[in-house]
Amino acid sequence: MAWFRAGSNIAKHAIRRTLSQGGSSCFATTRTRCLPAQNRYFHTTVFKSKEQAAPVPRPVPLSRLTDSFLDGTSSVYLEELQRAWEADPNSVDESWDNFFRNFVGQAATSPGISGQTIQESMRLLLLVRAYQVNGHMKAQLDPLGLEQREIPLDLDPSFYGFTEADLDREFFLGVWNREKCNWLRDKIETPTPTQFNRQRREVILDRLSWSTLFENFLATKWTSAKRFGLEGGETLIPGMKEMLDQAADLGVESIVMGMAHRGRLNVLGNVVRKPLRQIFSEFSGGLSDAEVGLYTGTGDVKYHLGTSYDRPTRGGKRIHLSLVANPSHLEAVNPVVVGKTRAKQYYSNDVDRIKNLGVLIHGDGSFAGQGVVYETLHLSALPNYTTGGTIHIVFNNQVAFTTDPRAGRSSQYCTDVAKALDAPIFHVNGDDVEAVVHACELAAEWRQTFHSDVVVDLVCYRRFGHNEIDEPSFTQPKMYKIIRSHPSALEIYQRKLLESGEVTQEDVHKIHKKVMSILNEEFLASKDYVPKRRDWLSAYWSGFKSPEQLSRIRNTGVKPEILKNVGKAITALPENFAPHRAVKKIYEQRAQMIETGEGIDWGFAEALAFATLLVEGNHVRLSGQDVERGTFSHRHSVIHDQETGEMYCPLDHVIMNQNEEMFTVSNSSLSEFGVLGFELGYSMENPNSLVIWEAQFGDFANGAQVIFDNFVSSGESKWLRQIGLVVLLPHGYDGQGPEHSSGRLERFLQMSDDNPYVIPEMDPTLCKQIQECNWQIVNVTTPANFFHVLRRQIHREFRKPLIVMSPKNLLRHKDCKSNLSEFDDVQGHPGFDKQGTRFKRLIKDQNDHTDIEEGIRRLILCSGKVYYELDEQRKKVDGKDIAICRVEQLCPFPYDLVQRELKRYPNAEVVWCQEEPMNMGAYSYILPRLLTAMKAVDRGTRRIEDVKYVGRAPSAAPATGFYKVHLKEQSDIVQKAMQPEPINYP
Repeated sequence: MAWFRAGSNIAKHAIRRTLSQGGSSCFATTRTRCLPAQNRYFHTTVFKSKEQAAPVPRPVPLSRLTDSFLDGTSSVYLEELQRAWEADPNSVDESWDNFFRNFVGQAATSPGISGQTIQESMRLLLLVRAYQVNGHMKAQLDPLGLEQREIPLDLDPSFYGFTEADLDREFFLGVWNREKCNWLRDKIETPTPTQFNRQRREVILDRLSWSTLFENFLATKWTSAKRFGLEGGETLIPGMKEMLDQAADLGVESIVMGMAHRGRLNVLGNVVRKPLRQIFSEFSGGLSDAEVGLYTGTGDVKYHLGTSYDRPTRGGKRIHLSLVANPSHLEAVNPVVVGKTRAKQYYSNDVDRIKNLGVLIHGDGSFAGQGVVYETLHLSALPNYTTGGTIHIVFNNQVAFTTDPRAGRSSQYCTDVAKALDAPIFHVNGDDVEAVVHACELAAEWRQTFHSDVVVDLVCYRRFGHNEIDEPSFTQPKMYKIIRSHPSALEIYQRKLLESGEVTQEDVHKIHKKVMSILNEEFLASKDYVPKRRDWLSAYWSGFKSPEQLSRIRNTGVKPEILKNVGKAITALPENFAPHRAVKKIYEQRAQMIETGEGIDWGFAEALAFATLLVEGNHVRLSGQDVERGTFSHRHSVIHDQETGEMYCPLDHVIMNQNEEMFTVSNSSLSEFGVLGFELGYSMENPNSLVIWEAQFGDFANGAQVIFDNFVSSGESKWLRQIGLVVLLPHGYDGQGPEHSSGRLERFLQMSDDNPYVIPEMDPTLCKQIQECNWQIVNVTTPANFFHVLRRQIHREFRKPLIVMSPKNLLRHKDCKSNLSEFDDVQGHPGFDKQGTRFKRLIKDQNDHTDIEEGIRRLILCSGKVYYELDEQRKKVDGKDIAICRVEQLCPFPYDLVQRELKRYPNAEVVWCQEEPMNMGAYSYILPRLLTAMKAVDRGTRRIEDVKYVGRAPSAAPATGFYKVHLKEQSDIVQKAMQPEPINYP
C-alpha cells in the first residue's frame, strides 16, 4: 500500500492525454479479458458522430458505479469486501486483508484523509484499473487509420466524477502484490513515453534504412519475382535487431527462429546475415557447376530456406542465430523451433533456460486460425517441453491473403489465443519504429525475467498483394486506396528526426548511399557466386555422410556381459518401494528373463535397446500420449509407489551419476501435430540421440499429417537436413474397430521415393539403398529385431527417419519372444549370421529349408502380426509344402533377400498376404517391386496376376466395427492362404 500522486503514473499521463487529445498512443498491452461488446471488425466499424454520441456522464455515487471490465474490482464488490473484512479479517484473501489494514490504518493516522478522500481514492483505483485493462481501446494501433472503435465509458474520468483539475491532487491507491503485473506497470505506466537518445535513434534509422532499401532493391532488380516482401512492416527488422541485442545482454547465446514466407528474405539478409550475394544468386535459380555430382535433392523456393550465423550485437557480444527451413504450411514450423530450442538447452547444459531462446514470427491470420499455434503454446509450461519461454512476433498486416479479420477470427485481436497462457501481449503501431523497438526490447526482457512466453503484435499493413504480382484491390479496395498514398515507416521516421534536428538531410543521404552501394556490390558479386559445400551438417554432425557418400554397415549386437549388467540395472527397484502388484510381477519376470536369457518380450527388448544406447553415451528421448506406461500397459518405464505416489524410472539409473535428462520418457499433451513437430525439431540438433514419438494408436498419426508430409518424408530432399527421428505407430487388426486398427501404412509407403522398377546396387560393400531413400518403414515381428532396428538408428554414419508399425497383439503373444543370444554379438548364436548380429530386413521361413526347395508349392510373403496367425494355421493343416517369409523392412524394399527366397523356391506360387484391405496396407507398394524382383531371377515375363493377393477386400474404412465380422474376416484370410488349390487372382 502506498501514497501515489496521480501524475506519477498512468492515472495522470493517460487521463490528461485523454482530456486534451482524445488518445494517441501507438503502444498497448493486453493480458486479461476485454469488453465483450467491443467490435473486432476492422475496416467496417461504424463510429458514432458527435451528434449521435452519448452525453458526458455525470458523477455517480461509488456504490452505483458499474465496472464491466473486471468484476473483482467493481465498486460494489469493494464495499462488500470491506464490510466482510470489518466483520472478520480472516474472511477475505490475505492480499485484501493487507489492503484494508493499511488503508484504515493510514486513514486513522493521517488527519488529511477524510471519508470523502477515501471514496475518491477508490474511484481513482477503478479508473486506473480501467486503463490497465481497457486502455488499449484508445491506442492508435492501425497505421492506416481504418480501425475505429467505440471507446468504453470506463475510460472517461468524468464517469468517476473527475475533471482535469483533479489530476494534480494526491490520492490513496493500492498496489497489488502481483510480481508480473507490477513489472509491467513499472515498464509501461511511466510519466513520459520511453525516449531514445540521438545515438540510438541513428542506429534505428540505419537499421530501418537497410530493411526498406533491401526491399526496394529486390523490387527493382526482379520486378516480376515472388518474394513476399516486408513492405508495410519494415519496422520488424530494427525491432528484431534490438530484441536480439537486448537478449544477448541478458545472457542469451543462441536463438532458433521460425517464420513463414512474409519478410523472410529480409530477415535472412538483415537479421541472420545470410550473404546477400547468395540471396541474389538464388533469384536466378538452378544449380551451379560446383554442385554437379553432389546430392542436391529437389531444393525449395528461396523464401523457405534457412541458414545460421554468428552475429555480433550492439553491445559487443556475439549470438548464434539459426532460421529453420519451413514449408508453405503456415505455423507448421512452430513446434519444430521449440523442440530444437529444447534440445539446444539439453546439449549446452542450459538448465536455467537462459542461454537458448526460441523466436517465432507469425502472420495475423494464421496465428488466429491455425490450431498448431495453440498446440505449441500449450507445451510452453509442460516440464519436458518447456524452453523457458518463446518470443512471438505477429506480423499483423490486417489481411490474410484476401480475407478481412472479420471473416478470419471471432476475437478482437489476432493474438487473443495467447491469453490462455496469461502471456503479456504488446500491441504496437508498425509505423512507429521506436514503439516497435521498445516493445521488442520489453519482450526480450520479459522472457529473460519470467521465463515464459510473450507476444508482440506488430500492427502494420501489406503494401502489395499476397505476393508482388497479386492485385489486392479486387478484395480490399478501400484499404489499398489508402496504402497507395501512405508514406513508408522510413519516410515517417526520417521526417521526425529531420524536424527534431537530430539528423540532417546529408546524414540521411549518407546512409542511403552506403546501403545502396553495398547492395549493388553484392548484386555484381552474385553473378559469379559459387556456393560452398552445402552446410547441411552442424557441428554435432561432423563426419556424417551425405547420400552420395558410401556409409559402412555396422553390427548392432551387444556383448553378453553388458546385456546382463544393464538388464539387472533396469529390473532392480528401490527398497521400501511399493509398486502395483501387476507391475512388480512384470519386473520380476524381466529379471528372470535376463537371468535365464530366454523369453524376452517386446517391452523388455525395447528397454534393453534404450539401456545399451545409454551405456554407450547416447541421449534417449521418448514422448507421446501415455508413453510412460504405454497405451497397452507393456512399457512401465515410470513406476508409481502405490502408497506414497512417488515415481521411479529404472532407466534413469543405468550408469553412475546419470544426467536426469539423459533418458527422458514423458507423457505428452493430447496433441499429435504439435508434439510430433516438437520431437522432430529435437532430433535435428544432435545425431547422437534416439528421439522417438509414439502415437497412442497408429490411427491417430494423421492428426500430424502436415509434419509427416512436409518435414519427415521430404525434409532432406528439400533442405538437405538429415534427421533420425523414430515414429512408433501401433498397428494391427485385433477387432477394435476402424479407428484403432491401422497406422495407415499405405500412406507412408506411398510417400517413399525408391524406384519400383529398378533394382539398386545391393552388394553390402557398395549398397547405398537406404541412404538414397527418403525414409525407412518397418513392420517388425520379433523383440530381438525391434532391439536391433532401434540400435541401427544410432550405429550408422547417416540419419534417416524410421517409421515403425509397432504391435499391439504381439506385446504379449506367447510365440513373440526372443532369446538373449539373439541380442548379442557372439559368433554362432542365433542372431549372428555371416555378416554379424544386426537387424534382419527379411526373416526366412523358420523350417529347416535348404538353399533349393523344389517341393514347396507356395511362398507366402507377409509382414507384421499376420505371420503368427498364418504359422498357426499352417501347423493345423500340416502345410509342409508352404513357406512363409516375413518382410520386416518394407521400405526400402529388400530386393536381395526377396530374390534369395524366390531362388530358394523355384516352383512356388508367390502370394502376398496382409490383414489390411487391398487398397490399404503394403500391397500396392509391394506388388511392382516384387514383380521386378521376380523378373530379375529369370522367372520369365511377369504380370500382376503372377502375385496372388490374400487379404481383405477393398474398403473405405480400414476395418469393421463388428467384432464377429472381424473374426470371420481374419479366419478367411489365413484359411485362404493355406488352401490346397491354387489361389485365384485377386
